[in-house]
Amino acid sequence: MRQNLLRMIPPVDKLLEQADIAALMRSYSRGLVVKAVQKKLAALRGTIVMADDAQLQVIKSSIGIVRGEEIEQEIISFSEPLLKRVINATGVILHTNLGRSILPDEAIEHMRAVARCYSNLEYDLQSGGRGSRYEHVQNLLCELTGAESAFVVNNNAAAVLLALNTLSCGREAIVSRGEIIEIGGSFRIPDIMSRSGACMVEVGTTNKTHMSDYENAITDKSAVMVKVHTSNYRILGFTSQVDVPSLVEMAQRHKLRVIADLGSGSLIDLSRYGFEHEPTVQEVVQSGADVVTFSGDKLLGGPQAGMVVGKKEVVEQLIKNPLNRALRIDKLTLAALESTLRLYLDRESVIRRVPTIRMITMTANAIEQRAEAFIKRIRPRLPLDISIGIEDDTSQIGGGALPLQNVPTRVIALRSSSLPVELMERRMRGHKPPVIARIHRDQVRIDLRTVAEQEEGELEAALISCLASAPS
Repeated sequence: MRQNLLRMIPPVDKLLEQADIAALMRSYSRGLVVKAVQKKLAALRGTIVMADDAQLQVIKSSIGIVRGEEIEQEIISFSEPLLKRVINATGVILHTNLGRSILPDEAIEHMRAVARCYSNLEYDLQSGGRGSRYEHVQNLLCELTGAESAFVVNNNAAAVLLALNTLSCGREAIVSRGEIIEIGGSFRIPDIMSRSGACMVEVGTTNKTHMSDYENAITDKSAVMVKVHTSNYRILGFTSQVDVPSLVEMAQRHKLRVIADLGSGSLIDLSRYGFEHEPTVQEVVQSGADVVTFSGDKLLGGPQAGMVVGKKEVVEQLIKNPLNRALRIDKLTLAALESTLRLYLDRESVIRRVPTIRMITMTANAIEQRAEAFIKRIRPRLPLDISIGIEDDTSQIGGGALPLQNVPTRVIALRSSSLPVELMERRMRGHKPPVIARIHRDQVRIDLRTVAEQEEGELEAALISCLASAPS
């Protein structure tokens, strides 16, 4: 039967003569219609090949039926981008899978202006000659961090790779065993060291590393000491690590360089908002590290980028490294980064103008007020078997930042007596725009911390649509 069904699949030319499919060529090009028909028939072949006997009987009854509306849906799908906007209702602020930081409005407008027109990316408007793309953010980064010089590459992993390759290729880079980390996407410090050409020298133990461990590891082949901020995990209890100022003092005595990788990196002391103190970029620069690297799309709240700040002599070496050409930042990212950094010049308004910082510092009471108003609007429009209320929960910073920081929140909790929570969550993911929520304690939970106020109307519509089939 399987072979017979495969032979019964209508040819493309025959389907193109079918009235409802032929009519599509008045709205779409023949090429698109042909492509859609071919895709539909390929899917049908795959279904037949994988089907069991019972499924084959069902297929047999409709083998020759291909409707024009099905082909049109295939055509429409060709034009829909795979990368699309979603509503993040998870409460994870720097959600790596959902694109991490939301850009400030100023950054978006700057990107749009640069994308629509030519720009002075590498053009000096004063001299009329060639300029440097790094000049657009160099002075900003120096002013905000206190560094002598600065530039940017496409992400923080690239910044670390470039620093290691420039300062320790063919020589030894000393790092504590407690800082040999792995972050998302299998990014591992040993692998980066290897690719950079540096020879990694591990010192100390997982939980304890002392000054003497570094001192005893220094040889005439040593080039740098690497300090990696373990921003995505913590070792608690019987622990000891050497701080950056102590490493700098030792490195200077032995004429070595210090690379400090902050990972997330923050320009704001978040301890003012109830979080445990994390070293700011300014603090690490002030400690005397030769190079400090950190991300643009984490606690900074900007686009994906790798910031490199530090001593002028050392930063200039990194800029001149031929590898930098392969890692350089593009004009749209540069525009977004410049505008984001400019917001930090006004320390009073940056909290509300950078979405990531605004979400991190949002109080649970403020979220509860939004949740109460949301429920009041939507409850009358939900089926009677849907229960909806507010529960205590915890938001996450995400992105490997502040892993031990609990952020109290209030979530909207949904449960149905007729729909399994897994089906509710799946329907929400399939909505346009998709709504990404969490399942906890047999509830679908929505955290408005990561939902913009202007998205609440769409969220209401999505919930009403996705839960509508529950009996009322």
